[in-house]
Amino acid sequence: MADICSILEYCKMQQSLTVPSLEQTEELKRVFRSLYETHTVFCFHGELGAGKTSIIKVLCQDLGVQGGMSSPSFSIVNEYDSLNKGLIYHFDLYRLREPSELIEIGWEDYLNSDSILFVEWPDKGGGFIPEDALHIFIDADHSSDLRTLTIKN
Repeated sequence: MADICSILEYCKMQQSLTVPSLEQTEELKRVFRSLYETHTVFCFHGELGAGKTSIIKVLCQDLGVQGGMSSPSFSIVNEYDSLNKGLIYHFDLYRLREPSELIEIGWEDYLNSDSILFVEWPDKGGGFIPEDALHIFIDADHSSDLRTLTIKN
C-alpha cells in the first residue's frame, strides 16, 4: 500500500482499500495524505448510505477541520477551514437538475482555488468534473460496517 501514489500516477491503475469501520481509519488517512500531494479534486461514488459523507468527515478531521461538518445536500457546497490545508470545499451534487448549474455556483472559481474539493455524486456534474480528478468508489457492507474503497485515476 505504500506505493499507492506511484501506482495511481504512473501505472494508471486502480487500488483498493478496505476500511473495517469508521473508527478504524488510520490506513485511509495515511493513503489520502499522500494523495493530497498530487490531487485536489476527489470524487466519491456510492449508493445512498454507502458512507460518502462519513468518510469525507474523517478526512476533513484529519486535515484539521474543527466544528460541525454535514452533507451539503441542500446548499450544494459547504466550506470548511482546515488547519493543515486551508479551505476545503465539500460538494453534494445529488440535487443538481443539470450539470450546467455548477456554472451558477462558481464551479470554475472553486476548481482554480487550489483548495481540496471533495465531491459527492460527481456523475451529476457531467463534463464539468475535471479529467484529472481522483475517483473513489465505495462499496459498503451494511451488516458489518465494512467499506471497500476503489481508488481510480
